[in-house]
Amino acid sequence: MELIDIGANLCHESFAPDLDSVLDRAACAGVQRIIVTGTSRADSEAAAALARRHRGRLHATAGVHPHVAQSFDRATAATIEALAAREEVVAIGETGLDFFRDFSPRGDQERAFEAHLDLASRLGLPVFLHERDAHLRFVEILRPYRDRLARAVIHCFTGDRRNLDAYLDLDLHVGFTGWICDERRGLHLRELAGRIPADRLMLETDSPYLLPRDLRPRPRTRRNEPSRLAHIARVVASATGETVEALAARTTATARAFFALPPGPEAAAGE
Repeated sequence: MELIDIGANLCHESFAPDLDSVLDRAACAGVQRIIVTGTSRADSEAAAALARRHRGRLHATAGVHPHVAQSFDRATAATIEALAAREEVVAIGETGLDFFRDFSPRGDQERAFEAHLDLASRLGLPVFLHERDAHLRFVEILRPYRDRLARAVIHCFTGDRRNLDAYLDLDLHVGFTGWICDERRGLHLRELAGRIPADRLMLETDSPYLLPRDLRPRPRTRRNEPSRLAHIARVVASATGETVEALAARTTATARAFFALPPGPEAAAGE
C-alpha cells in the first residue's frame, strides 16, 4: 500500500530532534511521498530546502498562511515566486482565509489570498487552500480566479454538506485529515466522504497538528506525524465502503496527478 501525505508541517520545531526517524516511520507505514507545507516566507524557504535534501520523497509548497498574512509584502511575494521556479516546489500556498482566529486583519488576509491566486494562475501551479469560518468570502474571492487556476485543493476540510457542495461545484479537490477521526466534531465527515468524486479526494495529516483521537493505544505525545496517515486512510475507507488498499490507490493516483509529481525511488524499485 502506497500513500501520499499532501500536507505536513515538517519544518515545525517539534520535528527538529528526530526528523529522520519520523521519515523512516512514514516509509514503514506506506507513506512514500510527503508534501511539506510552506506557511510563511522563512518556512517556505525551509520547506523547499528540506524537500531538496530528500529529493524524491519530499516536495514542498510555497506560501503565506492567513494567520501571518500581515507579513505578506513585495519581498515575500518575490521570494515565493522564486521558490516556485524550483522543481521541488509543487504548489502555491498555504493560502486562504481564517476568520476563526483572525490572527491577521481580514483585509490583509484577503489581499494576500488574491496575490497567491494571481501568482498561481500566472505560473500554472496548483494552489493549497485554507479556509476556516470564512466560507462565503473565500468563495467570493476564489470564484473569479478559478478558471485560470490549474488545480486547487481545499486542505483539511472540516465543513458541512453545503460547504462541500460549493467547493465541488468550483471543481476543487478535497483534503481529509485526522479530523474525521474525532468523535466530538468530525463524525459528519464520514457521511460526506462518499459525496466526493473518486478523483478529487486526497489524504493528509497536517502534522504535527490534528493527531487522530481514536488511536489505540493512545500515543504518549500529542504530536502527529505522517506515519499516522495509514490510520486516517483506514477510517476514510470505512466511511466510503471500500478497502483501504483501493482507497490508497485512488488517493495516491489523484495526488500524483494533482501535484504533477515526478517518478520517485519507489517507482524505480517496482519496475
